Amino acid sequence: MHLTREEEKMYAGEYGPAVAKSMEILVALGDIYGAEGMVEVVSAQISGVSYKTIGDAGLEYLEDLVREGAQVRVPSTLNPAGVDLDQWQELGFREEFTKKQLLIVEAYREMGISTTCTCTPYLVGNVPPLGSHIAWSESSAVCYGNSVLGARTNREGGPGALSAAICGRTPNYGYHLDEGRIPNLLVDVETPLEGSDYGALGYLVGKTVGSGVPYFKLKSNSQEAPTVNDLKALGAALASSGAVALYHVENVTPEYKDASKHIADLDKIVITLDDIKETREKLSISSETPDLVCLGCPHASLEEISEVARVLTGKQLANELWVCTSISIKAASDRMGYTKVIENAGGHVVCDTCMVVAPIEDLGFKVIGVDSAKAANYVPSMCGLDVVFDDWKNLISIKTK
Repeated sequence: MHLTREEEKMYAGEYGPAVAKSMEILVALGDIYGAEGMVEVVSAQISGVSYKTIGDAGLEYLEDLVREGAQVRVPSTLNPAGVDLDQWQELGFREEFTKKQLLIVEAYREMGISTTCTCTPYLVGNVPPLGSHIAWSESSAVCYGNSVLGARTNREGGPGALSAAICGRTPNYGYHLDEGRIPNLLVDVETPLEGSDYGALGYLVGKTVGSGVPYFKLKSNSQEAPTVNDLKALGAALASSGAVALYHVENVTPEYKDASKHIADLDKIVITLDDIKETREKLSISSETPDLVCLGCPHASLEEISEVARVLTGKQLANELWVCTSISIKAASDRMGYTKVIENAGGHVVCDTCMVVAPIEDLGFKVIGVDSAKAANYVPSMCGLDVVFDDWKNLISIKTK
């Protein structure tokens, strides 16, 4: 790889051992993927936060970086942790687990990384401009950043994204290059979509396209374009059933015009209403009433929380409900009164974590209801629990007087 003089200084240790170690990681990644050099990044989003996933070895690595004086050079945010950092006791998380989790978050904080702990950094101020280079690692955030924002990032691993944050650089290959953003599959969706249909579509196409770049032609109800929440759900599912990091939607996403120049000779698949129905059925591995309904995978927006509050006003839930979001969005929900409405109904607005990376298998739940295809895909394998996949209004149970 070609390194600039500044990058050579980093590699040689002139900025300290933490920077040198991080640059070594970036150079190794660049060599593996054939990058000719580095590109400067404007932000980072770092995974490897939950104690459930990184364990003691990950905590030790982070604390070593802190001792070596590691500091990030660009605005950086964290992926969800394994517990709600404030309400962990109320929600039933174990103290032993939580103590380790808090040490992980503290290590990141000491490196100058925002401890908002969210998979939707674009909802809390980490919004890179069109065409900018970033180093993001959570799969759904990567998909949103590339596709909806038009920024440029590969699917970074946790150490790679952290190294990029510390050095302000990342290897210039893959989705950072124009040729890496060309579609290779045309997806013609013949049926209108709503609600969790977008997740079902993403799950189905992700399994087909793998690590490719799909180009969607959507048929919308009343010619309405998909919302940002729909696109969030679509990308999350694409990234979990496949390894999709970028998709284009005709007349919607910012790069679709350039992408459309390449679709004439692409392989094409057609998605029908029957395909969506069949996929929704496959994503449910239980027909039981869920004892916990978890929403917010990826983390819920304020608009999504407001809709939950509207439906629950004056009602009482018969099953447990978590609406997962970031501390920033919860603060807005608190001020708007949505949190109080949901809590009065018996639910919780949960921060910092989600049903995928939290140890919910230790909390006594057996069947989890989700409206996220990503969660439906991951919860059985990561938590060992059964899932029911449906629109959230069909998952909640209301007590009758």
